[in-house]
Amino acid sequence: MDVLELPAGGLCALVGPPGSGKSTFAARYPDSWRVCLDVYRRLATDSEADQSATPVAAEIQNLLLDARLSRGLNVLVDSTNVLPHVRAHLLARVRYWQRPAVAVLFDVPLATVEAQNAGRDRVVPPHIVREHHQLLPDAAQLHREGFAAVHLVSELLATPGALRRAARN
Repeated sequence: MDVLELPAGGLCALVGPPGSGKSTFAARYPDSWRVCLDVYRRLATDSEADQSATPVAAEIQNLLLDARLSRGLNVLVDSTNVLPHVRAHLLARVRYWQRPAVAVLFDVPLATVEAQNAGRDRVVPPHIVREHHQLLPDAAQLHREGFAAVHLVSELLATPGALRRAARN
């Protein structure tokens, strides 16, 4: 299995618009590492798309983040994470538990994201995909926010074996 080596006991935030490949990337790791708002919305309402369930889903995610981080277990946050206040909340939890945090930035061209979104089982409205793509931070912004390392998907996929090497930023 081709995976990026993540810091032990830390948090890895996947940052990208719907359709950028975050869940496909997350599937490379143990299921127990993954926290995902879509999953918790589905569990609460039978629909991943029901945004009214986001507050409940966020509470579930927070409980699992704390449970895993307090035990020094890896956490992979499989959500868009394109909003600065969402990332700030994740980083606050990491600081509280004194754990490392890295980000994987899905710097995928908009045309690719739109095509991948159109081929999904649950298609996100195109205007939402475009909006989230415009909200993408760059690597420098993620570093300034407090992520110890930022991995660009474009570089990981373009470099043979990059997903197997430990990242050093």
